[in-house]
Amino acid sequence: MQARSTFGIVMALGFLVLIVVSGALVGCPRYLVYQQEMAGRAKLAEAQSSRQVAVLEARAKMESAKSLAEAEITRAEGAAKANHILQNSLGGPEGYLRYLQIQALQDSNARLIYVPTEAGLPVTEASRLPEDPSQTDKN
Repeated sequence: MQARSTFGIVMALGFLVLIVVSGALVGCPRYLVYQQEMAGRAKLAEAQSSRQVAVLEARAKMESAKSLAEAEITRAEGAAKANHILQNSLGGPEGYLRYLQIQALQDSNARLIYVPTEAGLPVTEASRLPEDPSQTDKN
């Protein structure tokens, strides 16, 4: 009798192992499908996240460009008002242009300067300046 019960237990264990192995083989393709589905969802979520980041970066650049444009407009308006005030205080456009010419001459390190006459032509010089400034009229 003991041989029968041992044989029955061995048969039951063998049958159980067969069922577990069969279940694993049947469930394996389903697991692969599930794994691929999860990988696809992860890729989709990453793509959506990347798109949202790109959209937010584009919006930030647009807002930055608008702010820079507004700052440039404000600066230009301020410069125009300052030029208008300065022009009016110097007697009009001609006085303002003369003032700008004087400022340019003061900022220049030139040794020879042509000054325009009333006709807009420069006064020509009779002779050139000596190359060395220390040689002025030693003759």
